[in-house]
Amino acid sequence: MSQKDQFTFRRAEKADIKAVLEMIQELADFERMSDGPQLSEQELIRDAGLDGGPEYCQIYVLTDNATKSCIGYAICFNSYSTWQGRSLFLEDIYVRPTHRNQGAGARIFREVAAIAVKLGCRRLDFHVLSWNPARKFYDQLGATNLTETENWHFYRVEQQQLGKLAGELER
Repeated sequence: MSQKDQFTFRRAEKADIKAVLEMIQELADFERMSDGPQLSEQELIRDAGLDGGPEYCQIYVLTDNATKSCIGYAICFNSYSTWQGRSLFLEDIYVRPTHRNQGAGARIFREVAAIAVKLGCRRLDFHVLSWNPARKFYDQLGATNLTETENWHFYRVEQQQLGKLAGELER
């Protein structure tokens, strides 16, 4: 059976969000960051524009055609490169362990790449933990490890510090 026959890749619907949240937690557990996810179902619905509001991110699911269950997901959002223009950022890609090594991850990744092409993006960006064995998977799909080739370091400003920085404007 081909991947096209075995799996369906589609935009997430409200009814899928509970399964997506479960998989977000599974991914966090795998990444040894079990306390990381803090999103509610309503926040994810809102941020994906599934309540009719503005869309901040796009959520896609991969379903098993035999069981109709969600077995993987991708969350991405539009970004921009001052060097290359339109970009797509892949925040998460995940396949449940029971469906790994069946082409599900490659299917999701290729589908997201196709979305980037359709949107006129010049690149697809994503982060991978240094110890994650999926790095070999991304290498095989032709991704470039920017840590090695361009020596990039990624930074983050957390919510409390954001508030502090914003508050300094009022002084």
